[in-house]
Amino acid sequence: MVKRVAIIGAGVSGLASIRCCLEEDLEPTCFERSNEVGGLWEFSDHSEEGRASIYKSVFTNSSKEMMCFPDFPYPDDYPNYMHQSKVQEYIKTFAQKKNLLRYIQFEVIISTRSGSWVMSRVWDDGYPWDMLYVTRFASFLRNALPSFVSDWLYVKKMNTWFKHENYGLMPLNSTLRKEPVFNDELPSCILCGTVSIKPNVKEFTETSAVFEDGTVFEAIDYVIFATGYGYAYPFLDDSIIKSRNNEVTLFKGIFPPFLEKPTLAVIGLVQSLGATIPTADLQARWVVKVFANSCTLPTTNEMMDDIEEKMGKKLKWFGQSQTLQTDYITYMDELGSFIGAKPNIPWLFLTDPQLALEVYFGPCSPYQFRLMGPGKWDGARNAILTQWDRTLKPTRTRAVSEAKRPQPFYNLLKILLFPVLLLAVLLAYY
Repeated sequence: MVKRVAIIGAGVSGLASIRCCLEEDLEPTCFERSNEVGGLWEFSDHSEEGRASIYKSVFTNSSKEMMCFPDFPYPDDYPNYMHQSKVQEYIKTFAQKKNLLRYIQFEVIISTRSGSWVMSRVWDDGYPWDMLYVTRFASFLRNALPSFVSDWLYVKKMNTWFKHENYGLMPLNSTLRKEPVFNDELPSCILCGTVSIKPNVKEFTETSAVFEDGTVFEAIDYVIFATGYGYAYPFLDDSIIKSRNNEVTLFKGIFPPFLEKPTLAVIGLVQSLGATIPTADLQARWVVKVFANSCTLPTTNEMMDDIEEKMGKKLKWFGQSQTLQTDYITYMDELGSFIGAKPNIPWLFLTDPQLALEVYFGPCSPYQFRLMGPGKWDGARNAILTQWDRTLKPTRTRAVSEAKRPQPFYNLLKILLFPVLLLAVLLAYY
């Protein structure tokens, strides 16, 4: 029978003890009251009862070659006498490389009712995800292809980084375009055992949680309810902004349809898989033109018809929720068309093919909505044509061979091969 050893504290001594227990085939369990290894070397800017912390300004008295674990030298570029942050970084690396974290009891349990897509900020070839995903051509495919093909492509793309099913994260309704979770570390944490994914909580006892699959997690230190929030507008009468089932009813997510005159607008409430700043900017541009009587709104009935139609699409694409979710590019083009700021793609192909290719196949960056119409910016064209240079500059801090900019058009053509082949098979069959 393997002997079990309890170790109190995951500082340097605790980590050394864990490692030595493993070398002697003992079974260690280390109990760490904080959420990090390092002990004294983990600086905290606020005092905690029963926990000491090193000063933020501390440098070591021993040199790096004289104070390392015997089989784990410090990195070559570390200074001989180190700031406490460098020592803490080294201790964390040691614990990770020696696979010690799994024996420390500050493990995190994530309980989820329905799962979620988890995306990395880093996508194909290391480029930012939204520079590759939020394009007009990709949006056209998602909206134009048959739903079963679009759904298949969506799920396949969401599983490119890792297979969600293997990590217990697969959403119950995998084809819904609910806003994903962006977290570059979660899959690695699950793989290393520092985070475990569990189903919905059935009940809590005094010190434990019982999950719907019957498993129990004992000796819980903290419970954090990350269950979202409800929308409330205490400064407004509900009849102004809501109509039925407590749903927000706003024309284009901005204007209450039942006001006698358009004297109230809500900016920034709409959610999409796109950035907030350009969305709010375009919303505000339209709103002030309505306020200034440069643009007029449709009739109340027409606005309600549009709201009903959008609610149906929202339910189909994003599921039931209180949020005003929408497709980013479709929504931005709708707003832009009201004030003449929507890019005229056919005209661009005739007059400026280089710009047109970047606008249609490249990132749908905010500059596109300042190319034409009121509020036109003379620098928009150049900003679009140089956006990849600005994207690469902060990462190319070491001179290497010239990197080629992404070619989203050719990547998307590869994706198109599947539906084309499928269509050919169906036509041949029938």
